[in-house]
Amino acid sequence: MISTLELPEETKQRWKPRDIWCALAGLVSLALAVGAASAVTLPVTSDLGLVAMLPWPFWVGVVLLNVAFAAALRGDAVGPAHRVVMLWLVVVLVLVLFGTALFVTDVPRGEVAFRHLGIADALSDMQRVDPGIDAYFNWPGFFALLATLLAATGLDPVSVALWAPVLNVFLWLAAVGVVMRYLTNDPRRRWLVLWIFCLGNWQDQDYLSPQAFGVFLYLVIVALLVGPLAALPPRFRGFRRADLAAWWQERRPADSRPGHRVAALAMVLLLVVVIFASHQLTPFMVLFAITTLTLSGRVWPSQLPLITAVVLVLWFVYPASAYLAGHPPIEDAGFQGAVATNVVERVGGTPGHLLVVQLRVGLTVVLWLLAAAGAVREWRRRRLDIRVAILAAAPLMLFPVQSYGGEMLIRVSLFALPFIALLACSALLPPDGSLRLSIRRAAALVLTFVVLAVLNVTGRFGNAEYDLFSDSEMAAVTAVQSLAPPGSVIISAAHPTPWRDQTYLEHQYRTIDDLCSPDLSAATCGPIVYNFVRHNAQGGFLMFLRSSEASIVLQGESTTEGFAELEEWLDAQNGVRLAFSNAEARVYRMTP
Repeated sequence: MISTLELPEETKQRWKPRDIWCALAGLVSLALAVGAASAVTLPVTSDLGLVAMLPWPFWVGVVLLNVAFAAALRGDAVGPAHRVVMLWLVVVLVLVLFGTALFVTDVPRGEVAFRHLGIADALSDMQRVDPGIDAYFNWPGFFALLATLLAATGLDPVSVALWAPVLNVFLWLAAVGVVMRYLTNDPRRRWLVLWIFCLGNWQDQDYLSPQAFGVFLYLVIVALLVGPLAALPPRFRGFRRADLAAWWQERRPADSRPGHRVAALAMVLLLVVVIFASHQLTPFMVLFAITTLTLSGRVWPSQLPLITAVVLVLWFVYPASAYLAGHPPIEDAGFQGAVATNVVERVGGTPGHLLVVQLRVGLTVVLWLLAAAGAVREWRRRRLDIRVAILAAAPLMLFPVQSYGGEMLIRVSLFALPFIALLACSALLPPDGSLRLSIRRAAALVLTFVVLAVLNVTGRFGNAEYDLFSDSEMAAVTAVQSLAPPGSVIISAAHPTPWRDQTYLEHQYRTIDDLCSPDLSAATCGPIVYNFVRHNAQGGFLMFLRSSEASIVLQGESTTEGFAELEEWLDAQNGVRLAFSNAEARVYRMTP
C-alpha cells in the first residue's frame, strides 16, 4: 500500500522556531500530567476508574500534547518537524498514557506482575524446571530470562515490575518503527503510526509478562519478514494451476544479499524458539503471520511455515506435555464459545464498569473503521499493500481457536494494532504524502487524538478501583506471607491481590471467587471456604482486601452487603480469629 509511495528519506534538518515551541509544549504537558497524577490519592473510589480521579490539569496536558504533535506532524513543505522533536513528543505520550500509575503509586498495578516475580524467584531457587507445578512452568523461557536479569543486575524486582509497562511500550514502538520503515517511505505516516499505536493501546498487556515479551519478539519477526526475508512476486496472472505455479516459481528475493537473508532467517528461527518457550498463545500468532505472508508470495523462504509448525508441535508434545495432558489446545474452540466468553460474559457489572467496557469496545471499533476506510481508499488508488492487510487481519484467526479466559479479543486487537494504525493513516492523511497538512485537517487530527486519548485512559485504567493497591493492602499481604507456615492455605476474595511474589511454592493460593462462583452468598460459599481450609493440615489465612472485594462488586458477582455477610459468617466460626487489620484489609487465621 503505502510502500509504493516514493518519497525522499528524512534528511538532517535545522531547528526551526516551530520545533522549539513543539518541544517546549511537550515538556509543559508532561509536567502538567505528572503533577496532576501525583495529586491523586488512593484508593480509587469510582467504578469509572482512574479517569474520574485525575484533576483537570492532566487533561490540559493531554490536549496540549496532541496539539503539539499535530503541529509538528504538519511541519512544512519539506516534511514534519525535526526528528528529535517528533521522538520527544512520542516519549512524552508514552509517559503520560502508560506511566500515569507510576506517578500515582509506587506499587505495580495488577496481581499478575507480582505472580510473575514469584515464578522467576521460584525458578531461581529451584535451578530447574518442573512442568508439573502449573502452566507457567511449561513455558518457562521468559521467567528464566527475568530471573537471570534480576540476579545479574541486582535490580529491585518490584521496581522492574513498576516500570515494565513504560519499558515494554518503548520496546514495542522501536520494533513498530522498524517495521514501518519497510512498509512506507512517508515520514509523516511513520510518526502517525506510532502515535495512533499508543492512543489505541488500551489493552493493558504491557505489564511484566511473557505476553509483552512475546509481542515485542513477534514484531521483530515481522520486521525480518517484510525486510531481509521479503519476496518480490511477479504480476499475478490468475487462479489456474499453471498460472499459480508460474507465479510462485518466478518470485525473487527483495534483498539481493544472500548473507543478510541467511542471518535474518537464523534470527527468525531463534526468535521462534524463544517465543514458543515463553508463551502459549503468541506462537500461534507467529505461525499464522508467517504462513499467510508466505502464501501471499511476500516471504522468500518457502519452508518457513513448515519449520514453525514443526517447532510448535514439538514444544507441545514434549516440554508442554504436562499442561497439554489436562488442557487440550482446542477443547474450548469454536466461534460461539469465543463470543460467549469474550463478549457476552464481559458486558456486565456496575453502571460505571459497564460503561468502561463499552468504551473499550468503542475505541477498538473506531480504529478498525478508520483502518477499513483507509484500506478502501488505498485499494481504489491501486496502492493497497497486501502485507499490511494480511497482518491486520491475521490475528482474527486466533479468535475461534480458544477462548483464552475471555481475553482473546484483547489479544487479537493488540496484535493487529500496528497495522490497523498504518491503514488508518490513509484515512487521516492526504493521499499524497509529500503534501503539507492543511489547518483544517490538522485540527481534525487534534480532535481525533484527544478523543482517542480520553478513551485510552478510560479503558486502560478503568479497573483502577481494584488494580491499584494501597500501602495498607500491601502491609496486609506482607503480614500474611510472614505469618503463614509452609503448606498452609492463603485465600483472598478474588484474584486482584498483590501476592505470590516471594512464596510462590510455599503455600496453596486460592480465591473465594474460584471456590464458590457463581454463588458467593454466605449460606453457600461460607461452608465451602471454611471446610476447604479446615481440611488442610497447616490451616490457613483468609484475606479480605478492599481491592479484591471491589473487583467482585464491580463485575456484578456480588454486592458489598453480600460480602460483608460472608465475612461475618466466617468470623463467627470455630477456629477463626482476626490476625491483622487496618483501614483497607482484614486477615483471619483459620486453624485446622
